[in-house]
Amino acid sequence: MTKTFTFAVIHFTVAFSVGYALTGSWALGSAIALVEPACNTVAFFFHEKVWQRIERNNGPEIELYNAY
Repeated sequence: MTKTFTFAVIHFTVAFSVGYALTGSWALGSAIALVEPACNTVAFFFHEKVWQRIERNNGPEIELYNAY
């Protein structure tokens, strides 16, 4: 849980920093820091759904090991 929390802090910090750097506004930087991670979470949900479908349709993958 600590790793998840620290990642969230980094994510919000980066989103705010980029938003502030691009706009020069604390308010817009803060809004971007709140909205961007929420949008990213929704996008990641659908990304996972697509990958689950791909993996289900392709069946188990066979790993080939190099003989070296």
